[in-house]
Amino acid sequence: MKKAIVLGGGGFIGGHLAKKLKNEGFWVKNVDIKKTHEFWDLDDISHEYIQGDLTDPKVVERVFKDTEGNYIKFDEVYQLAADMGGAGYIFTGENDANVMHNSALINLNVAYYSHLAKVKRVFYSSSACIYPEHNQMDPNNPNCEESSAYPANPDSEYGWEKLFSERLFFSFSRNYNLSVRVARFHNIFGPKGTWTGGKEKAPAAVTRKVAEANNGESIEIWGDGQQTRSFLYIDECIKATQLFMRQDDFSGPVNIGSEEMISINNLAKMAIEISGKKIEINNIDGDDFKKKYGFKCPTGVRGRNSDNTLFYEKIGWKTDKKLIEGITNTYKWILSQL
Repeated sequence: MKKAIVLGGGGFIGGHLAKKLKNEGFWVKNVDIKKTHEFWDLDDISHEYIQGDLTDPKVVERVFKDTEGNYIKFDEVYQLAADMGGAGYIFTGENDANVMHNSALINLNVAYYSHLAKVKRVFYSSSACIYPEHNQMDPNNPNCEESSAYPANPDSEYGWEKLFSERLFFSFSRNYNLSVRVARFHNIFGPKGTWTGGKEKAPAAVTRKVAEANNGESIEIWGDGQQTRSFLYIDECIKATQLFMRQDDFSGPVNIGSEEMISINNLAKMAIEISGKKIEINNIDGDDFKKKYGFKCPTGVRGRNSDNTLFYEKIGWKTDKKLIEGITNTYKWILSQL
């Protein structure tokens, strides 16, 4: 039986991935700082679930060993664990030290012990947040081609840490022959993701606001709503990740995302249309936002869209799921949670 580790497997992408691996017949060790998973039965996503803080090297060492202290030869290791969240968490500046410190420690530990354990292959989930801010100022023409990452100028400390950790894993590949795969995720969304509490991302936040609103009410959208993004549905993300992980010729970095770009206001209009309600959009920015929340409106870059040219060239696969399908599924799921 093949063996896999999913680090951050108690999170949104990790839970979906761990379930897929288990259904494929892998023996799955799932590791997360959470004691339980909010939406999954642990038996569905793991054979062994370890609650532990991956910033602690002793915890990470234990993950890669058996009960007798011997290293296990894992076939696939997926490093998804990070200190992260949506715009309200990443762009206020209040969490920068934790984001950089915690995520960097996790990746230092995982790269080191993956090397010692001689795992067959490690996947590292980087982010579209590594791309230079100056290439994403035009909401209609952002440049997120992989080669545009340098000269580096991410718009957040989260992006800087991700860029550092990409280089970390590739350095272990060069110096210790660790087989790595590095992909830059672009806004993954879908059911069973964080949808409230401050760490939710745009699709979950918008669909939750629409689900909570009554006919004739309005929902609040941060900024002018003209900022653009692309969003990839979770099932497509898992498929692309596994296709990339299991081919032998290309290590990355490569984008994993959708090329269907949309403004945040139009995303809100899509969710409103799905709901069948009559709801107005209230854009809030500037002094009004600061008076209400106490910090500058966190909207991130003006435009971001995945460029999938390289992924298609190397892997030969394109996503064909339309955004409205994923948003519909997500809206229905969030509605069921309220």
